[in-house]
Amino acid sequence: MKYFWILFLFCNFSFSQHQNKKLVWEENFNGSKLNDSIWNFEVGNGCPNLCGWGNNEAQIYTDKNHKVENGILTISANYDGTIYTSTKITTQNKKEFQYGSIEIRAKLPTGEGLWPAFWMLGSNIPQVGWPKCGEIDILEYIGKEPHTIFTSLHTKDSHGNTINTKKSKIETIEEGFHTYGIDWTKDKIDFFVDSILVYTFQPKLKDENTWPYDQSFYFIINLAIGGNFGGPNIDNKIFPQQFSIDYIKVYQ
Repeated sequence: MKYFWILFLFCNFSFSQHQNKKLVWEENFNGSKLNDSIWNFEVGNGCPNLCGWGNNEAQIYTDKNHKVENGILTISANYDGTIYTSTKITTQNKKEFQYGSIEIRAKLPTGEGLWPAFWMLGSNIPQVGWPKCGEIDILEYIGKEPHTIFTSLHTKDSHGNTINTKKSKIETIEEGFHTYGIDWTKDKIDFFVDSILVYTFQPKLKDENTWPYDQSFYFIINLAIGGNFGGPNIDNKIFPQQFSIDYIKVYQ
């Protein structure tokens, strides 16, 4: 009987994220290249305006450190003895969403210095800047802290600091593919790992400083190296490493 109730509660968590919602968009990475009507590349090291991409990151982003094959997007982090390279893509001005259940299925790279992420930024960032635009970190992982998933939010109220966050210890998270998602409404944002609820953000006071989540947001996928969060130590023996994404789905 105890096993039955555990299974029942797990199923409730599993189905609640998408319950009574319709699939409105999905990216299955079909074909042999990224669809440029959906994805933008961010290239370089962020200079001169945001050197190190604002986090003292070590990599240079290119539009070459990836492949699309057999329905999988694979981003590769490489080191040639001098330069670290990787890829960062966004859907800014192309695919932006307000509210809904959002899910990614991905396989993590491993090794000290790596920092893969799937996250979102408010579409008004050109007008108001960061962190006032808001940020939703659906998946962050750092190689220096294995078996741990970070789910976080950034707002002007937090001054960009990571105070609205949860660390989830999952011993097998590096093994194979896992799903990471949010259920985002006008009232709160629930975070899920493998359909299990791990964190809820629901501030009592909602204004432009605490709740910038009443507007459209766009997606970002990247594999950073080093930086304030991922580093500062980088194990050069681990390269190359791959961050693999099976799909992204949005339900509303």
